[in-house]
Amino acid sequence: MSGSDGPRAADQRHKRARAALRSRARLMAVQALYQMDIAQTDLSKILEEFTSVRLEEAPPPTDAANDNTPADTKLFENIARGVVVAQREIDPHIQNHLADGWRLSRIDSTLRAILRAGSYELLVREDIPLKVVISEYVDIAHAFFDGDEPKVVNAVLDRIGRQARGALSESDVETAPTTETPALVDELPSPDPGAENSGETRTSDV
Repeated sequence: MSGSDGPRAADQRHKRARAALRSRARLMAVQALYQMDIAQTDLSKILEEFTSVRLEEAPPPTDAANDNTPADTKLFENIARGVVVAQREIDPHIQNHLADGWRLSRIDSTLRAILRAGSYELLVREDIPLKVVISEYVDIAHAFFDGDEPKVVNAVLDRIGRQARGALSESDVETAPTTETPALVDELPSPDPGAENSGETRTSDV
């Protein structure tokens, strides 16, 4: 092994560890947004709960979904707070790319949280590459769904990204975007009771 291999390997390990922390932050942000949506919990309470308990530092386990996995606290707070603040600007972008006949307020609450978090990063966090945002949230969708939902996330975020930042090349996304947003009438769970009223997260603490 050459003398340069040690620092290079250490740098790669650091980058992988950093990426894992940010992936975890995105997952936790989706969970926080889901909780705010369903329980209508104030943002300040959610941030306090997640940062004091769920984002506690611990050795990263093999299972990326384990609640003890550490996360990038700053990114988590930025996404959760940013979605709440900019929700009225984010939601129309998502609605424009859902299948005909579907409204954002009526789709599965977890899918709604994923789309909002991903859209926020595409529209606001221009420092984060498009391919990273789309790939990360498609992976999160796979963690929650076995059906067409990951394809929906891929298609909707790809289109929002094209509009916000310019056209993507095929190599920018690991999974090529679908040409049509899959219709979810048959695949999605029944809309949540009262979803028409719970489709907006609380913003009283912002």
